[in-house]
Amino acid sequence: MNVRQRKLEMIEAMNRARALEPSSFMPNKLLDTLIQKMHLKNDAELCRVLEVQPPIISKIRHRKLAVGATILLRMHEKSDMSIKELKELSNASMH
Repeated sequence: MNVRQRKLEMIEAMNRARALEPSSFMPNKLLDTLIQKMHLKNDAELCRVLEVQPPIISKIRHRKLAVGATILLRMHEKSDMSIKELKELSNASMH
């Protein structure tokens, strides 16, 4: 087995392990609540309101990207929800 194959196997193993890790980051509740409170239809409208590219919201929704400070501030400004509320929604448990 060459070095490239080993590297690929290691990356795949890390990705599998990461997928099994419990995480408190639950972006769907945050994004769905924003859509509901702002009377939007879908993620595309949320992108327009927040002035971000659709892949950003998609990556957040699929837990590939955390909600950064800039997007959190935009969510706060556009929705009039407190930052504390927004952070609690993104860390809410699924139970």
